[in-house]
Amino acid sequence: MSRAAYLARLERERLIRVEQQGRARLEARRVAEGVAETVALSEARGAQFEAPPAARGERQRPYRRLAGLDWLLRKGRLTTAQKAAGERYGRCYRVAQGEVAIASTLDIKPGGAAETPLTAVIARAEANARARDALSAYRDTLRGQPSLVAACDMICGEELTPREAACGGDREIYRLEAVLEVALDMLAAKGMV
Repeated sequence: MSRAAYLARLERERLIRVEQQGRARLEARRVAEGVAETVALSEARGAQFEAPPAARGERQRPYRRLAGLDWLLRKGRLTTAQKAAGERYGRCYRVAQGEVAIASTLDIKPGGAAETPLTAVIARAEANARARDALSAYRDTLRGQPSLVAACDMICGEELTPREAACGGDREIYRLEAVLEVALDMLAAKGMV
C-alpha cells in the first residue's frame, strides 16, 4: 500500500470517528431534551424531582422522582416519626394491592422454569393476606375516616405528592397536607409496627 493510500485510509477513519461522535452528541442532546420535556410536564402535574448535580467532567446523573413523604419531609412539613408511620402504611398498601392471580387449575407444576413454583405462589398469597390484615388495622386506627384513609392511600401508598393527589388548587393541597398530618400522627401515636 502506498503512503498516499495509507494516509487517505487514516483520514477516512478519522472522518468516520468524527461523524460517529457527532451523531452520538446529537442523540445525547435529543435524549436530554426529551427527558427535560418529560420532567417539565410531570412537574406541571405536581411531581417533584431531584437531579443531583454532576461533577465537572462527569455525566449528568439521572433524575429521581421524589415520593410524597420524602418531599414533605424535605420541606419540613413532616417529622421523621410521621414519615416512618407513612412508610409502614405505604408498604402494606402496595403489598396488599399486588394481588397474585392463582390459577383455577390443579395442574400447577412446582419448580417449572416457565411457571412460578407453587410454594412461591402460596408464600406471596400469604404475604398479601398479612398485608391486607395490617392495612385493615391501620385503617381501623384511622377510625375508617374516608378523608384520612384517602390521604394515606394517595400520599403513602401511591407515593404521590400533595399537588399530584389534590383535585383543586392550593387550598385543596394544603387541606390534603393537613389531613395527612393528622392521619400520620394517629398512626405514629398508635406505634404500629
